[in-house]
Parts: sequence; structure tokens; C-alpha cells
Amino acid sequence: MIAEKFVKTNYKSYEDFMQNCKISVPDNFNFGFDVVDEIAKSEPDKKAMIWCNPEGEEKTFTFEDIKKESNKVANFFKSLGISKGDSVIVMLKRHYEYWHCAVALHKIGALLIPVTHLLTAKDIKYRVKAAGVKVIVAASDSRIIDMVTEAQKDLPELEHVVSVRCKVDGWIEYSKEVEKCSDVFCRPTDAEATSSKDKFLLYFTSGTTGMPKMVCHDFSYPLGHIITARFWQNLDESSLHLTVADTGWGKASWGKIYGQWLCGACIFVYDYERFDYHDLLSKIAHYKVSSFCAPPTVYRYMIKEDFSKYDFSNLRYAETAGEPLNPEVFVKFKQMTGLEIKEGFGQTETVALIATFPWMKVKPGSLGKPSPGWDIDIIDSQNNSCQAGQEGRLVVRTKKSRPIGLFCGYYKDDIMTEKTWQDGIYDTGDVAYKDEDGYIWFVGRSDDVIKSSGYRIGPFEVESALLEHPSVLECAITGVPDDIRGAVIKATVVLTKEYSPSPELVLELQNHVKKVTAPYKYPRIIDFVRELPKTISGKIKRKEIREADAVK
Repeated sequence: MIAEKFVKTNYKSYEDFMQNCKISVPDNFNFGFDVVDEIAKSEPDKKAMIWCNPEGEEKTFTFEDIKKESNKVANFFKSLGISKGDSVIVMLKRHYEYWHCAVALHKIGALLIPVTHLLTAKDIKYRVKAAGVKVIVAASDSRIIDMVTEAQKDLPELEHVVSVRCKVDGWIEYSKEVEKCSDVFCRPTDAEATSSKDKFLLYFTSGTTGMPKMVCHDFSYPLGHIITARFWQNLDESSLHLTVADTGWGKASWGKIYGQWLCGACIFVYDYERFDYHDLLSKIAHYKVSSFCAPPTVYRYMIKEDFSKYDFSNLRYAETAGEPLNPEVFVKFKQMTGLEIKEGFGQTETVALIATFPWMKVKPGSLGKPSPGWDIDIIDSQNNSCQAGQEGRLVVRTKKSRPIGLFCGYYKDDIMTEKTWQDGIYDTGDVAYKDEDGYIWFVGRSDDVIKSSGYRIGPFEVESALLEHPSVLECAITGVPDDIRGAVIKATVVLTKEYSPSPELVLELQNHVKKVTAPYKYPRIIDFVRELPKTISGKIKRKEIREADAVK
């Protein structure tokens, strides 16, 4: 695997891994030329991606295919005036054209900005203005076309809009123009050449207040994902890996391109519009996926299905990230497949900075242990390290060195960067604790932790208790302001199809939580709903629940 050019890839133990795993970053590293093109040069017929959709279409791309297609797209972007440092928004769902565009922009040295297809015209206008976007490449979705067209009226700085898989009046037709371009694109050697410290990738990520922040990574970022792919997802040259993620979400960079190709693995892309876990399970079995990663939400739905209907004999590894995995889901999935789900933790701002690595015993509910090169700590309000079992802020200490894969800062926002990253400490905004063995346990986002009657209560532990009850499919725990207690615990619950809301069920769930965890953590309020508000990545939007309660 090409990753071996940058880091040793075999270790005897976690301790050996932590002490000796050191990633080398060439000054001029460029993922497009140094990974995609290098593999294409040595193994042109090696499979890079298998793509399919619910309509039965299927395409297989070799690394030679990706090289040539990205070269054609790079020449296309150059014809539009895109050069090193320019910003381009790409909103292509799971269309295979995303990978061609991403690699092309990397080769040019332009700033790739993946975004979700669910943006409104207002969202698009904000992003174009904030990042100085020159071009938008959008998928053939009538809603997307309408939103971009509406936004374009107020964006004189937006030079071009490009439609993929459709023809739109006034737009540039992607396939028609790309086909005119040469499949040769030489690596720049002049001022257009890229440095590992140049801006590479930008994600808009929502905070608790204000407009979305712009998380900016440099060209060294893909190398940080060697840890993610090789040592957490356990990928090698023979792997066929599926990460469930839209390309507009940072998880796509974690699981659908960089680390996977550095390991020589083939990525599997299922290009669906609406999630159907029956279809997903069928595709995993049919295409013989060997490594699978999905947010806990997906696993919660999957374990309700009869796995005996599918052949999962090729599935060797399962991972999850995005939110902590409830132990109940872990246990059921292991009973059904024999596989232990390995948790990983990180943010749009990072690669996998904590994970359950291959040499480690799995502790259900734990995130795992720190990645090499990452000085992870849990600190109190005085920035002192917490003792085992003591909750505190989960941070990355960067005074000695900046880990490979940690973001450069928030683009054009020094104030926000300094707020979260000061005195050599990057604050993740999460609360956690470490046990006696060094395993890290997630408590909640700082904003999600509930203070009730003097107790600090993390939503995850109460949600895990509720999920052990057979009636609960999904749930979210939030705090509701209370004059006496400060806040009381509220559970917003989605029931399984066998159960219906009732006062009796409320009492049963409350008593269940009292038995499973500390009595003071039981939900005094239980609200039954059809579905929970979620981000496109599957994370529960507890903030939205709190805001809805505030206006009642």
C-alpha cells in the first residue's frame, strides 16, 4: 500500500503503535499526484471504486480511470479560470463525479468545499460570500437547481454554475464540457505548485451559536487519515470499504476517499436518495463488502432486521463514529454477526483522534484510546489534567507539535480560532472521562450536559439505558428548565412498531431507567414522536429539541 511511503504500517501492540507510528509529510505532498496517480502508474487496473444506485446502474473505476477522469475535470476547471487557491463548491450527493472533481481540484491546488444538497438559497449565498466561491458544481436535483438559481441572483461574484447529469438553461453542462478536455494534466512546477501547508479542503460546520464555521485543512490532511483507515477501519489492499455518508459531510473524507486509497483499498459507493436499511444490507451482502462504517443511527435500524436473510461472510470489520454507540446496540450486533463494532472519535476539525484499535480489547460504550501523534487530555476548569473517573473537557495539547490531520483554523475567523484553540490547547467542546486503563468515555457535548438538582447528567448514559427497553427504537435526552431543580430530564422517544404511546408505558420507561442507572437520572418528561430531528450525517439535533421546548 502506498501509505508505507509515509509511515510504518505494521505494529505488534498498541504501545508499539503509540511509540513508533510517525507520519512523514513531504513538503509538496499532493493527494492527487502522490496517491491517485502513483497507484495508477504502478497498478493501473487496481479497483478504486465500485459505484451503484437503486435503479440498477453500476460502474467500476480503476485508479487509471480516476487519474484520467480527474485530469479531464482539472482541465475543465482550468478552462473556467480556476487556479491555485480558488474556491469551488461541490454539491454532488454520492454521485461518482464527486471523486473526479475532488481529485481534480486537489491537482490544481484549488480549495474544495463539499456541501450538502439540502442547503437553502440563503445557505448557499452565505457560503459563496464567506468563502469567496467562484464556481458551484451541483447534482441533477430540481430542488438543488432551484436553490442555486435563486441564490445566484444576489451573487455577482459567482462566476459559473455547472450542472451534473442534466441540462439547465444558463448553466454549464458538466459531461458535455468535460468530454472535450484532455486526459493529460501535468503537475505544476511553478507558482501553481502546491505545498503541504496550502489550503486544501474547507467544510462548513454548524456551531451552537452564530453562522456555520469554516473548518480549513491543508494538503497534509489526507495523510492523517492513514490512522483512520489503516488502524481503525483496519483496511488493506484487499478491502472493499463502505462508509455511510453523503459527500457533503466531513465523514466522507474520513471513509470514502483519502485514507482508504492511501491503503490501496477499494471504496464502495451506494448512491441512494432515501435511506432504506433493507437495500443497504442487500448491497453489503451482494457486493461482498469487507469493512463497514456507519453512525450509530444506522446500526440501531439494522439490528431490527433479520440478518439471517443476508450473507455477511465477507464482512470482517465494523466501525462507528459520529455519536457514541449505545452498548445495547453493540451487544445485539455482535450476537447477529459475530463482529464487535469498533468506535472512533473525531470531528470535522480532525481525523480519528481516539479509536478502538485492532490490538485493543473492546469496552462497549468507550471511544477507545488516543491515536499516536495526538496529545489527548481531559482537563478541569483550571486546565489541569483530570484523574481517572473525573469528568472534564476533552482537549488536544499542541504546544509540542501540531498533529497531522488537525485543522489549520477557522477560515477568515481568527476570533473563533483563538476561542477554541488557545495557549496550545484545542478544546473539542466535548465532555469525557478516562478510566483506569486509559480508555476514554464520552459524556456529551458541553452544551448537552444537563445540570439537575446539583447533578451533572450526560445524555448518552440515559439514552443507553432507555435503548435497552424493547419499546425504544431511538431517543434523545435533553434538559427542560425547572425553577426548583434547575433542569429536569426529558426523553424524546421513537417507539418500535410493536408499541404505542400510553401513560403506562411512560411509567414503565421511567422505572426502567431508575433500575438500569442512578434513580436521579430518570426522565421526568417523556415525549413520543415519529422521528427525531437529525443532521444529514445522522446526528441527533438535541439543540433543536431544546429550542422547541423553550417556545412552548
